[in-house]
Amino acid sequence: MSRVWEIPVHDSTRVRDVRIAAREACDEAGLAPPRTAIAELVATELATNLLKHAGGGRMVANLVACPAGGAGTSVQLFSLDNGPGIADVDAALRDGHSTAPGSLGAGLGSCLRSAGAFHLYSLPGRGTVASARIDPEPGGRGARTAQLPAGGITVSLGQAEQCGDAWAWVRSGRLLTLLLADGLGHGPKAAHASTAAVTELRRTAHLPPAEILRLLHTALRPTRGAAVTVAQVDTERAELSFAGVGNAGARLRTGDSWTSLVPHPGIVGAYFPAHVPVHRVPWHRDSLLVVHSDGLPSRWIPPEDPRLLALDPSVVAAAILRDAGSPARPVRDDTSVAVLAARPPDQHP
Repeated sequence: MSRVWEIPVHDSTRVRDVRIAAREACDEAGLAPPRTAIAELVATELATNLLKHAGGGRMVANLVACPAGGAGTSVQLFSLDNGPGIADVDAALRDGHSTAPGSLGAGLGSCLRSAGAFHLYSLPGRGTVASARIDPEPGGRGARTAQLPAGGITVSLGQAEQCGDAWAWVRSGRLLTLLLADGLGHGPKAAHASTAAVTELRRTAHLPPAEILRLLHTALRPTRGAAVTVAQVDTERAELSFAGVGNAGARLRTGDSWTSLVPHPGIVGAYFPAHVPVHRVPWHRDSLLVVHSDGLPSRWIPPEDPRLLALDPSVVAAAILRDAGSPARPVRDDTSVAVLAARPPDQHP
């Protein structure tokens, strides 16, 4: 799932580019024509909103595994802007509501109805982030607002097609495991390494993090290697186990404070340490874990808005990515942000 589409949207000609990107993502995911048509509709509505209401922004399309219990690949669409924001999100999601002259006001409402899951965060004066997932099979209304325990976003250096970063989560009994892999360098060979890590996780998620990393080291030896972070929650013991090798980053939020979790130096698949330290901490109902590759600026500021932190992890990850960079401070590498939430977020789109 190393393919990434990122399209700056600053004039009307880019709306067509966004629609084509959504179609290509669906083809890559193997979605049927009716699902592809929905993805094109949602992508077009979001891109049009960027122009009408935000003065421009960017669209990102990722390929993600279907939610737990599903088969195949979904297409995750993101819309990010630093525009004026939306004062009343609930009103904006109702059909017929619009602040643009001549608009039918059906854009965000149609996204909410059509996508397998649709989530929106907006702050007046700061902009808007939207996340829409198109699954291989349609879901009911509950699926559109149901939150997953993990979510993330990935973008490539220079808007390249192949991304050297990848993330995934797997549930195995009482264990919920999140992995983020940053293939050495960038481009197809880095993508090969991170994709191999995700594939191996699906076979090893029942094991503790240190053992997963050791098996990943063997699996990644034919590749150029990767920095890999593994975070695992034991839901029965309410405990988080964290281990990483390489220069990825992680921050844990509990209550009102953030704590950095530091991985061990090395490269999985090339230079593996003799001992992998494992951090074990309580996993509370309000805990939130953010893991990211080194493409994110090291001094990024964690979000504090409780409305954002209560939303779907995919939106939290996208907001962190948006706020950590700017045109004056572009990403310097492939960049991934993945978020693991302890409790089901508030049921709000």
